[in-house]
Amino acid sequence: MASSAWKASVSAVDRYDTISKIMEALPSRDMSEAIAIEEAAYNNSSSLEEYTAACQPPKPPIPPPSSSPLSAPSPQPSSSTPSDAGFRIGSYTNCTPISEGVTSEVFRSGTTALKVIVHSTPEPHNPLREIKILQALHPPCIPLLDSFRDHEQRLVLAFPYMPLTLADVLDRSTSSALDPSLIRSLFRDILQALREIHSQGIVHRDIKPSAVLLASPSGPAYLSDFGTAWHPTLSASTEPRDNKILDIGTGPYRAPEVLFGDKSYGPPVDMWALGAVLAECIRSPPAPLFESRPAHEDGNQLGLILSIFKTLGTPTPETWPEAKGFKVTPFELWTVFPQRSWEEILPGVDEGFREAVGRLVRYDGSRATAEEALTYKCFTKNDTTESY
Repeated sequence: MASSAWKASVSAVDRYDTISKIMEALPSRDMSEAIAIEEAAYNNSSSLEEYTAACQPPKPPIPPPSSSPLSAPSPQPSSSTPSDAGFRIGSYTNCTPISEGVTSEVFRSGTTALKVIVHSTPEPHNPLREIKILQALHPPCIPLLDSFRDHEQRLVLAFPYMPLTLADVLDRSTSSALDPSLIRSLFRDILQALREIHSQGIVHRDIKPSAVLLASPSGPAYLSDFGTAWHPTLSASTEPRDNKILDIGTGPYRAPEVLFGDKSYGPPVDMWALGAVLAECIRSPPAPLFESRPAHEDGNQLGLILSIFKTLGTPTPETWPEAKGFKVTPFELWTVFPQRSWEEILPGVDEGFREAVGRLVRYDGSRATAEEALTYKCFTKNDTTESY
């Protein structure tokens, strides 16, 4: 039996750092694989030296030198889309750039926004699937007005132009929480959108403030960014229901089951993200509920896991029974942080909204659905006649 006395010298922070280093060295950069390597080393080693050695993943073979440094294709020039105002995209004139994403650039032409796909789109990005999904949806999901190929054969999606996002509103609210009546109105819209897509088995997979478009500072709100959405029929050939891609979501809005490698996730990942957005809106000043490094930084997933555990408390088999079936469980590796009440996590905020966050941001499978959340009084209350 391996001696465990040496484990007293290895803190949780040391283990997080070790997992990060393992993940950096793995060709797959897969966090679940890194956790499994570290966990096996921690459980089976009889000394610190043995543990350290066991945490060294095999080094990948050094590739042979290229036969000719000139054989690689030369860089291609960037898109030929003009950057000056007043050019044409398809039949749309006077187009001006307004934003840029991972795979696309967005332009405005009067009352229309044009999303031009300018980069290759590996899964889960799929603009053709996005078009088919949007064609089956209704407001408050953002309406798709048109889709076509421009003169360079790039795919273009046309939407109603929206001047703001919820992220813009949060950025401008530097001293206080958003007005409760505004939160109520915007979240009713988004919950109605989620109710529709979830009723069709669609999982949005990237709920965040910038995905909520606003027609004006007071709304209405529209749910956008369906480029990585999962559809039970359209996604089946590339992502079976129980083998979905894990590289989804954005920073502090990612659900814990995805971080721990549960490929059978579903609509509850959207509800967790919505709860995190709601928590951000009711805090004064607005701030994300969880801390997350930028996606390009090493260790961003581990940092988010640690932030979730510090905020909510480390899960147990009782508080997260579904996690017992995960490839890597969250129960034994992590420092045990105490459970905290939502009054402690979100002090001094609207009680109704706080209760809604608590029903959405939870480990177990009893997260509220969009249908259920729409019945909560914090979202149904008439601001002119009712009080809690």
